[in-house]
Amino acid sequence: MIRYRDWDNDSGVRAFDIGPSHIDIEFKSGAIYRYTSMSVGARNLDTMIQLAKAGDGLNAFIQKAVKDNFSARLR
Repeated sequence: MIRYRDWDNDSGVRAFDIGPSHIDIEFKSGAIYRYTSMSVGARNLDTMIQLAKAGDGLNAFIQKAVKDNFSARLR
């Protein structure tokens, strides 16, 4: 997993891993969730990947736009 930059130091996201059709997000709680285009929609998945790479805004986007629409809890 890649450490999430969190420029503002205010995120609940710790790390992420981008796969061919998904993004796995590890939260500071230790939970890891997989989001796919099937679970959140292609546009939302693309936005999540962009925000993860930018290191800012990912947690807020999840809370606002996708909430609990993950495809699996991995841990």
